[in-house]
Amino acid sequence: MFNPNENRPRLKLPDFEAARSRITPYVRRTPLVQATALKHPLPGISQLLLKLECMQVTGSFKARGAVNKLFSSPAEQIKRGIVTASGGNHGLAVAYAGWLAGVPTTIFLGCNTPATKAEKLKQWGARVVIEGAVWDDANRAALAMAAAEKAPYFHPFADPQVIAGQGTISLEILEETPEVDTLLVAIGGGGVISGVSVAAKALKPSIRVIGVEPIGAATLHDSLQVDQIVELAEIKTAANTLAPRRTERINFDIIRQHVDEVVLVTDKEMWKAAHWLWFEMGIATELSGAATVAALLADKYQPEASEQVCALVCGAGTDGMEPFTDQLNRKNPQ
Repeated sequence: MFNPNENRPRLKLPDFEAARSRITPYVRRTPLVQATALKHPLPGISQLLLKLECMQVTGSFKARGAVNKLFSSPAEQIKRGIVTASGGNHGLAVAYAGWLAGVPTTIFLGCNTPATKAEKLKQWGARVVIEGAVWDDANRAALAMAAAEKAPYFHPFADPQVIAGQGTISLEILEETPEVDTLLVAIGGGGVISGVSVAAKALKPSIRVIGVEPIGAATLHDSLQVDQIVELAEIKTAANTLAPRRTERINFDIIRQHVDEVVLVTDKEMWKAAHWLWFEMGIATELSGAATVAALLADKYQPEASEQVCALVCGAGTDGMEPFTDQLNRKNPQ
């Protein structure tokens, strides 16, 4: 049985560099673009960069971690097939990894996963199993299957190789623009912000890393407030890819040490940010993909006048384009 609290190595810069060497042939070096809003400029922000992981293979940064996990695992284990649970984006990345390896891949999803992502998973050749209301429910079923079949399990956020893959984002940002002062990163379980924060601070100790969570899934925010992992009683956000009920120890310890602050945004603020990205930049994102920009638009994070901020746009999709009243009727966002 996969245990995310065992074998927790301390990740260092060479781990991220090794991950980049493994994954480079299979993932994209995504664009880093200047945000130049015309009609609706961001308040008080003169220097904003967007790291467009929405243009990554399969539509999110998750491909980095899944591919690094694939090529870090013994081939004889991978031949048994891959199992995971996902809110959608990690599942797509693991399906891609399974396609690269040519092995059977099973993805467990909660009922809150958009049908479009389930269909896309099938197009990558994955077997899709719907289990439970949210990711945590699906994850229990995935772990049970992996244990029963002795198949490798790809955890979406609490695996050192997955974290190392996600952290390659920081290598790209700071090589291209070393003067960046602050990174804004959305948080679900905490995999990407774990990797991004460790790698970024290894390269530039003075850099600030700000996490962004939905108010309806404030997993890390609430855990940091009491200095212990909190399991949420329920999830109240339409941004399902940012919505596990709890994090894991490996992520909590990294975030507590390397992340400077975690701010909260509402679903409505994420929706407004998704529309801002589309209107001003021509970038289509899901709600979670717009979370970091939402923190700026809603003044949840207020940079200094000279501060150069880079916001990670973490996932592509169309749910951010839906009328907010449709989301309200269907998923009751904040």
